[in-house]
Amino acid sequence: MRDVATIETKEAAGKSDAPANKPMRGAEVLVRGLIRNGVDTIFGLPGGAVLHIYDELWRFRDEITHYLVRHEQGAVHAAEGYARATGKVGTAIVTSGPGATNAVTGIATAYMDSIPLVVITGQVPLPVIGTDAFQEVDTFGITLPIVKHNYLVRDVRDLAAIVDEAFRIAASGKPGPVVIDLPKDITAHICDGPRRCYYDAASAGASTCTDTQTVHIIADRLINAERPVFYVGGGIVTSGAADALIELAEKLAAPVTPTLMGLGGFPTAHKLSLGMLGMHGTYAANMAVSESDLLVAVGVRFDDRVTGKLATFAPQAEIVHIDIDPSNIGKVKQPHISLVSDAKPALEALLAAIAERGDGPLAAGKAARLDWWKKLSTWRDSVPLVCESSETEIKPQQVIEELHRATNGDAVIVTDVGQHQMWAAQFYPFKRTRQWITSGGLGTMGFGLPAAMGAQLALPGQTVVAVVGDGGFQMTNQELITAIQYNIPLKVLIMNNGYLGMVRQWQEMFYDRAYSEVDLSISPDFVKLAEAYGAQGLRATTPAELTNVLRQGLEHKGVTVWDVVVTKEENVFPIIPAGQDTRNMILK
Repeated sequence: MRDVATIETKEAAGKSDAPANKPMRGAEVLVRGLIRNGVDTIFGLPGGAVLHIYDELWRFRDEITHYLVRHEQGAVHAAEGYARATGKVGTAIVTSGPGATNAVTGIATAYMDSIPLVVITGQVPLPVIGTDAFQEVDTFGITLPIVKHNYLVRDVRDLAAIVDEAFRIAASGKPGPVVIDLPKDITAHICDGPRRCYYDAASAGASTCTDTQTVHIIADRLINAERPVFYVGGGIVTSGAADALIELAEKLAAPVTPTLMGLGGFPTAHKLSLGMLGMHGTYAANMAVSESDLLVAVGVRFDDRVTGKLATFAPQAEIVHIDIDPSNIGKVKQPHISLVSDAKPALEALLAAIAERGDGPLAAGKAARLDWWKKLSTWRDSVPLVCESSETEIKPQQVIEELHRATNGDAVIVTDVGQHQMWAAQFYPFKRTRQWITSGGLGTMGFGLPAAMGAQLALPGQTVVAVVGDGGFQMTNQELITAIQYNIPLKVLIMNNGYLGMVRQWQEMFYDRAYSEVDLSISPDFVKLAEAYGAQGLRATTPAELTNVLRQGLEHKGVTVWDVVVTKEENVFPIIPAGQDTRNMILK
């Protein structure tokens, strides 16, 4: 962490409890605003437009720890990992121009997955905006489609209110990223008092569900349905609704299938879990949705990777859609019944409504679902997820199963994007929320390593493993040195098949094996690369080596990089070809 030998006394450093109306420059207003909103960790990389801010961050270094990344994309992904692991708002700071544009991928990733972030971008001084000044880009315009809200600050007297609003907007309702674009002259201007006060608007994410009429209608449908399915997504995790979901599913004896973003929102090993649904979901989950008579969708947006051919998705079901964002209702799939609410109060209200109906109707409903469970069990038993073994090659599914054993199923798994992501989702059973962190909506290669770094900082007492491919690892592996610099005990597991694996799979299956520009066999020696950074590098090339190599890495107190060489042309199954009926799964 920080070198205590260089830290001056508390009296010499900045303090957040400044006297009211004390004149201060904009940079100090900003940093005090961050502290006021609970920020103690920030990821960033300085540049000319944010030097005043970094001057204040140095003064307030006892109250905010800044982590110097090696690329701005890494800063935002690390802030995302921090936010996803804790539920708090993640914070990042970058400079103007290329600093801001490098951050765009991370901002878009957070936007697609509804992750609360505040990203501060430097900007050229107000008088030269629009003149193509050095390192000037229209950050406000560039980020407008990929943020929940953004600001271009034009008066230092507005800054304190903007900071407070930004954190409230990022965290309330459906979470998302907020960008504060801050011109350099604003950070230098002296503020002798705010021009306006922070307006504390009512949150869209109310703590209670007020539409009691609809709640009772849904409760009746749930009790009487013969083939119900709960289809749940990231909203379960975000709202903290996992316990309510478990209780509701158990009361109804109703099956649950999570999306990729919903993993951990319902325990994978629970007897009512069908596993993940969608393109690489389980046979049982996809068949259950296809034949259900009541599909209760909670905290989801009917993503195309789940629905496949929309016209044939859940064709027999009455669809109930519960979501905090009213714009999601009917955007993709028109529900028969909808409820605009945060997931937790909605499920708690359903529990109360079902309790009002007494044990008789509940027991009758469970009895009516016995045949449904016989069919579900048949699907689950007849086409399970299978890990084939080999004595000579390491199968990628085997890597995840062995990682699960080595960590007792307790590790926080952060993935990059590709085949390894799907194998991790399929073969690492999750026990709790926020145990699974991945880029879902945007599918951002390079996400895994820096996001895991942020998650590890947020959860210092837990094991965090970044599961990445050899392709995505090479996009952001410079952040290894950030982990080394700050003694972050990160574990990085590279599933190395020498390909851009998912693209190669699609080329094999749908493009007559035309392997166009997917060969990554010419890559660095990842063990030597890790050692060059100062990390522990370990390699496994045979199944016999795997267990011991994983154990060695987990026992190491510092940064470990595992280079696990897996079968080159292994494919992820099941797979539903894009845009096809979800019942038309390719199983092998």
